Formats: sequence, C-alpha cells, structure tokens
Amino acid sequence: MAECLRSEDAALRNEVIESIGLLPGDVSATLRALLADPNPDVRIFAVNILDSRRQPDVESWLIEVIEKDAYLNVCATAVDLLCEAGTEVALDPLLRLKARFAADAFIQFAANRAIKRIRGV
Repeated sequence: MAECLRSEDAALRNEVIESIGLLPGDVSATLRALLADPNPDVRIFAVNILDSRRQPDVESWLIEVIEKDAYLNVCATAVDLLCEAGTEVALDPLLRLKARFAADAFIQFAANRAIKRIRGV
C-alpha cells in the first residue's frame, strides 16, 4: 500500500494516507521507512500519516525530521504538526531549525508559531 504514495493520482495518495492511518497494530517500521525515503514527497506523506495515527512517540519522530531532513517542505510539514503535538522538548530543535533555514521566511513564521503555541503565548 505504501508504494501507492508514489502515484501521480492525488486521490489515491490521500486514500492511502488515510488507510495507513487507520490500520490496526504497529506500523512503525513502515513509517520509519517512509520517513527515510529518498523522495521528499513520500516523506511529507509519511508526516501526514503520523498526524492521522498520533503514535505515542510522534513528537520524537517529528523532532528527528526537523533536525535531519534537508528539504524545507518536509521540515515545514513536520513543524505544522509539532504546532499541535509538540511540547517543551521540541523548543530547542525548533530554534535550531530556524537557524538552519534562517533565510526562509515561511520556516521562521511556522517555527515561531509552533514555539508560541508550545510556550502558551
């Protein structure tokens, strides 16, 4: 099913994201593989799956994404979810992300928004 995330058919990809999100049992190995996929679009879809599954360790996975992924859009997708699922543990990684993408206005905005939400400001 995960291979369908490479499809050009957006409706199919969305159904796969939703379906994987609803699968019973542990799909962490599949999610780990998708988060490490060479295709940044597949990694973005993997973050979207994390959003729908809300795994217990979702925050640590998202932190790993923003600390290691080289692609801005993958990081931005992870920051968007950290805005909802992040705790104080994510603050330093978000600050490091801001420094890494200092020239990108959107990352600055998104990270600031997540930081403010986490701090309760």
